[in-house]
Amino acid sequence: MTINEVQEEIISEFSLFDDWLDKYNYLIELSTDLPLINPEFKTNEYLINGCQSKVWVHAEWIGGKVRFTADSDAIITKGIVSLLIRVLSDREPKEILNVDLYFIDAIGLKENLSPTRSNGLLAMIKKMKLYALAYQTKMNQS
Repeated sequence: MTINEVQEEIISEFSLFDDWLDKYNYLIELSTDLPLINPEFKTNEYLINGCQSKVWVHAEWIGGKVRFTADSDAIITKGIVSLLIRVLSDREPKEILNVDLYFIDAIGLKENLSPTRSNGLLAMIKKMKLYALAYQTKMNQS
């Protein structure tokens, strides 16, 4: 699936719910799908700055693609990062760097998060794109 196909799938899933309480419950449900980070990476080095809760994101370079794992101490945040990983993981760095994450606005996520959670979402995206940039740079130097 392309990045946009995954985003469309997420938009379709969230369109099944009429109110944000149901969407939050769905986010909580999605948190169980999160590819969990290896405990050795739950350190300050992998901690996302700017999040209200603790969120760790790790990236690996596998077969020319970036694979993300993560964890959080907050269940809603786990659901949010699981969506980001679903869209961005196992992609080439240039795909991650050039992506328009339009699903975030389309499902109403940004406007239904508290300001601190919204800042955390942006910090997660920034960190994932930084990983992609680092791998892209490494790839270009090879």
